[in-house]
Amino acid sequence: MRTWTRKNSLGGVKVRSELDAREASVLRSLVGSVIGMLDARAAEAPQDALAELTGMRTGASNPPDDAVLARLLPEFHRPDPDEPAAGRADLNGALRSLHEPDILDEKRASGTVILNTVPERGGRVVLTLTEADAWLTGLNDVRLALGTTLGIDADTPEQLPSDDPRSTHLEVYHWLTWMQDSLLQAVAP
Repeated sequence: MRTWTRKNSLGGVKVRSELDAREASVLRSLVGSVIGMLDARAAEAPQDALAELTGMRTGASNPPDDAVLARLLPEFHRPDPDEPAAGRADLNGALRSLHEPDILDEKRASGTVILNTVPERGGRVVLTLTEADAWLTGLNDVRLALGTTLGIDADTPEQLPSDDPRSTHLEVYHWLTWMQDSLLQAVAP
């Protein structure tokens, strides 16, 4: 992948880069996997009569069991550990139920923008600033998902031994990090 560049055109600001066929395939696969996970979570949302009457969607009130989804859909509120458990309202459940459907929609829409703008066999990628913003969100979600799967934390070295089964995946993680940083620098004024 080439570094993202910013160009002014008659149609407005465009951000450009190029992916080879292998990079396009890897990116499309990773984004598709994240969208699939988000779709499955959306399908788990409870259906109730009030939501059908009012048109207000509700989401699950429980956090995801899957570690990757839990990282993509974290808790809204961290209770004060000094507060007695009996006095705590289930604020996270209520907030999750109200907001998770919209969050899922936004995350899936961002991933869809990536899938719609990455040529299947690689090639030139030209984005509007709105599409670039969706890319930044989608790339972040893919990095969070991959980082959670690999167990990446502050103590993870930059490079793993070649016999570590995560080493190739860590290189993909670093590539996604570089791509996101390059895009952010091209988008920033």
